[in-house]
Amino acid sequence: MNWLNSSFTLFGEHVLWTDLVGNVLSLAVVYLAMRKTLWTWPVQITGALLLLAASLHAHVPGNALKQALFVFLGAYGWIMWARGRRDGGPLVIRKATARERVVLLVALALGTVLVAQLFMHMTWLKVAWSPWANAYIFVGSAAATFAQSRALVDFWIIWVLVDLVGVPLALKSGLWVSGAVYGIFFVMVMAGFRNWLKEARRNPRIPTREDGTVTA
Repeated sequence: MNWLNSSFTLFGEHVLWTDLVGNVLSLAVVYLAMRKTLWTWPVQITGALLLLAASLHAHVPGNALKQALFVFLGAYGWIMWARGRRDGGPLVIRKATARERVVLLVALALGTVLVAQLFMHMTWLKVAWSPWANAYIFVGSAAATFAQSRALVDFWIIWVLVDLVGVPLALKSGLWVSGAVYGIFFVMVMAGFRNWLKEARRNPRIPTREDGTVTA
């Protein structure tokens, strides 16, 4: 499928169409998430598939695996948000509990170490830059998307942490559109965090079950 690798030149730089369209959809996902609409997830899945193709072309395994994981997490998030709206009401967002925050941070730290070791030992992956940066982006993006699926305000902060590494990695790998979009993400993510935090503070403390779903 040659169309997956089709490209054009912009300001002297090689730009993949999959990278461009995938990132446009990724920006749309941030906007849709701010509005808490179910369209967030099908748009995310479509964008992830396009960025998967772009990352494989650029030999960026961290981003490629991240996009593959996004497809599955997108389906999971779609189900969780639909379940949260089962009574016809709006999606209930909340701050993560202390336990949930610890779990997310530990998963981010240990996951980065484990995935980085995987990248370093599996040379056929042809990591284009630091295996640690690729691993961090992969695990951090997974943690952020999982927290988003649970409607946790904290997922916005995790995205900020991922962006701090994602910008230089994308530029180093020649994915110029991705690098520019990461910068725009930062501004949108901060706005999303502000809006979600304001709404969460208006909600009373919401009890949750062990699986993280809201109790009646």
